[in-house]
Amino acid sequence: MNRPNLWSEQKEILFEDNHLLVINKPAGILVQGDETGDEPLSKKAEEYLKFKYKKPGAAFVGVAHRIDRPVSGIVVLAKTSKALSRLNEMFRDSQMKKTYWALTGKPPVPEQGKLVHWLVKDPMRNVTKAYTDKHGQGQRSELSYELLGPAANRYLLQVNPVTGRPHQIRVQLSTGLNTPIVGDVKYGFLNPLPDVSIALHARQLELQHPVTKEAMKFVAPLPDAPHWDAARAFYPG
Repeated sequence: MNRPNLWSEQKEILFEDNHLLVINKPAGILVQGDETGDEPLSKKAEEYLKFKYKKPGAAFVGVAHRIDRPVSGIVVLAKTSKALSRLNEMFRDSQMKKTYWALTGKPPVPEQGKLVHWLVKDPMRNVTKAYTDKHGQGQRSELSYELLGPAANRYLLQVNPVTGRPHQIRVQLSTGLNTPIVGDVKYGFLNPLPDVSIALHARQLELQHPVTKEAMKFVAPLPDAPHWDAARAFYPG
């Protein structure tokens, strides 16, 4: 049985125990399958676990949350149904602290603050619109942000979403601050990045282990991509 080429030297695996598999997802990979038919992260994880533990049948992999395909960073997968059930509840009720890093073309004004919008997603166009006033079809969406500093000709923002809505950070930064994320042409940036990713990275996640109740913190290194080079130099790790 040949070892599947899932993650080079397993460097993308941040943590694994009997219940959890925490991965630093590369940009460009789906978390869960869709109509494209492209192999998602969940399937890659199944193959990895089946190989590692020599399972004769399918390995259990549960998806409790997702990050967008062009976004990199932390994804927590469940290896047991017990963990999945509790993770679903935790993500639904925002019982964790999520931290993202984003590169923008200009600094936000003000340099730190809170954004609240009502988001409405158009599933046919796969785009979300943000309203500053309460909208009957919208979901209340909240995040806080702060400017960490310049990164060459870009600006590095730290974003902590309170809620977890589709495309939330992308549309709120663009609509609320007029600072679209580098490469995110869907939400207002002028040019795509060469690898068609966007400069948004799920950097850190703090949560209670769904089974052991231990306090856990995961930190995902920045992608090895040229647009992150300056940020990596100024803010290593």
